[in-house]
Amino acid sequence: MKDGFIKVGTTSPILYPADVIQNTKQIIKAIKKADEEKVRVLVFPELSITAYTAADLFLMNDLQDRVMDSLKEIVEESKKYPSVLSVIGAPLIESNKLYNTAVVLKNGIILGVVPKLNIPNYQEFYEKRWFSTPKDENKKIKLLDQEVMFGTRLTFSANQMKDFVLAVEICEDLWVPNAPSQSHCVAGATIIANPSATDDLVGKSDYRRKLVEMQSAKCIAAYLYSGASEGESSTDLVFTAHNLICQNGKTFYDSEEVDDFRVISDRDKINTAVIDVQSLANDRRKMNTFYSDVDGYDNVYFDVEVEETSIEDMPISQNPFIPSSKSQMNRNCEKILNLQSQGLLRRLNAAHCKSAVIGLSGGLDSTLALLVTVRAFKKGNLPLEGIHAISMPCFGTTKRTKSNSEKLANALKVSFNEINITKAVRQHFKDIGHDEKEINVVYENSQARERTQILMDMANKVNGLVIGTGDLSELALGWATFNGDHMSMYGVNSSVPKTLVKHLVTYTANNNDDDIKEVLLDIVNTPVSPELKPPTGNGEISQITEDLVGPYILHDFFLYYFVRCSFSFSKISRLAVHAFDGVYDSDFINGWLDTFIWRFFAQQFKRSTLPDGPKVGSVTLSPRGDWRMPSDAPSTDWKRYKKHSK
Repeated sequence: MKDGFIKVGTTSPILYPADVIQNTKQIIKAIKKADEEKVRVLVFPELSITAYTAADLFLMNDLQDRVMDSLKEIVEESKKYPSVLSVIGAPLIESNKLYNTAVVLKNGIILGVVPKLNIPNYQEFYEKRWFSTPKDENKKIKLLDQEVMFGTRLTFSANQMKDFVLAVEICEDLWVPNAPSQSHCVAGATIIANPSATDDLVGKSDYRRKLVEMQSAKCIAAYLYSGASEGESSTDLVFTAHNLICQNGKTFYDSEEVDDFRVISDRDKINTAVIDVQSLANDRRKMNTFYSDVDGYDNVYFDVEVEETSIEDMPISQNPFIPSSKSQMNRNCEKILNLQSQGLLRRLNAAHCKSAVIGLSGGLDSTLALLVTVRAFKKGNLPLEGIHAISMPCFGTTKRTKSNSEKLANALKVSFNEINITKAVRQHFKDIGHDEKEINVVYENSQARERTQILMDMANKVNGLVIGTGDLSELALGWATFNGDHMSMYGVNSSVPKTLVKHLVTYTANNNDDDIKEVLLDIVNTPVSPELKPPTGNGEISQITEDLVGPYILHDFFLYYFVRCSFSFSKISRLAVHAFDGVYDSDFINGWLDTFIWRFFAQQFKRSTLPDGPKVGSVTLSPRGDWRMPSDAPSTDWKRYKKHSK
């Protein structure tokens, strides 16, 4: 449970109508199994002690007596499994009215009872025949000699873990326009438990999945949905134990994807996922519109043992910016390219420009910038010859990148010009008294700034805009020459991380003619390099960026979880060591994390003076809204994080 991780579970054991003794055995068995699997929150289906389809038997005194006996036995048995918080459905009488409730209990203590607020009375559901609608307020009741809270506005909070706050809504409560979970989350709940008993129909499970996903996203919460199983009566309905665990719009577990009508003998399974309540709380803090006044809530506190929840089975992508689905990746690529080009076209129109100037190096970033510019010009019905792609070879330029620049410009039918800057840079060395044999930061940055000067002056000449090529990853690391490639008139790649740049170029290649596709794929396979140092003896690139600053796949991972999720570097280290297990060892990962921390803090001054650029994703570093940070903030304290190992 450290770092906000909690292993949660839902279960749909075979429960039979009004067979309280058998159902009780199944419930206790499931709690025991959850404890063995280190599950800390377990949600059962609606009315699980009696099953949902007991109908008029709910009103029988004998059944009510057995419910109380069952609840007493379950509460007593829960002492053997003190770490499991259980949410169990039960029909309970209070003030001579019968309610459809969820009993929340842990370690022999009934923490509270939540009655169902919205009682259906349509089509096949006639719950109002048996159950009363509760008042929308809380009160104290006596239950099994315990004084407990009873009401629809209850939250349950862990004393030792501030972000672990659970609340309950029951089945129909989710399906109404003003679901109780919305108020629960505003009141602080990060986990919503839903004991449910919706039947299944053609298409209903898809709708249910979308509903749970959307509610978890809207509430910025984890949502645990446990549906009734096949043991329910099939007189008129069929129940298929649909179980879902979602977090902030993403499905972590879906029984239909895993099981597809699992055989009955298999129904004792605990469906589990590891959720992160800390990340939910962080997201809420960033949204000052999330909170509003909500009254009438009582918070019930309970104790938990703060332990290190295993994240071995938690799916953590090595590429948080890249969807795992190829079809979704293609849709994202198309959307991003459209956003980039739309932003650029708007800027061109606002500046009354029909020309654009790009420094084309033959590398990934400038290639993407050119592709975006071409798309923008086509959208605006502007002549492609108004795009001026300029190659500016110097000391480090290789034959491969120089050739690819010209091939690409010609294939895209834009204007191309080569301006060799070697003489100009040597003159500059002479002017400032720098020895060309001394290959240092002066040697490198002089080339970058000379290129920027040419681009800016060329833009003045053709009445155009200089299109920036630098990407989000370079901005995070400060891997840009201040007032060199750092500067432009509109930076189209400023919110696109390096790992995504490659996908965007590849996507464009696969959707183009062969001549364009061939050169784009060769650019994708070219090592990333600023080419500011002389090539090797055989003319190959000698300055490999990832050898100098580290793998971009790691830095993009660090960037996402630091800026998007606000995680501590200790937690980021833990996630990275898990995600890259078998790819990089922990020393390698933590070494480059140190580099990321140092560079991210030391290079903020470059981000503070960024040109405009379009936002295409949830992580950007624009100083005008998305990321504001002192340029002189030290990294010292941030580097004192716990380094995790495998």
